[in-house]
Amino acid sequence: MSADEVEALEALHVPTQRIVGIGLVLWGVALVLTLLVPALHEGDRSWWPWACVAGLVLGTVGLLYVRRGRGNASDAH
Repeated sequence: MSADEVEALEALHVPTQRIVGIGLVLWGVALVLTLLVPALHEGDRSWWPWACVAGLVLGTVGLLYVRRGRGNASDAH
């Protein structure tokens, strides 16, 4: 196939804000579960709630970035 025959690929449009929002909800559910079930936050697993908090914080930053809509994030709907 020659260079003239190659078709340009188009970007795949995905609902980025919805995907990030679902991820935030899942991190929230995981945080509630780790706090309610003692076996999930005691002993060697004491860091699990903090991993959920980190997921919530980073997901919120990502959602704010996507909603801002500048640069590459402007194509994220």
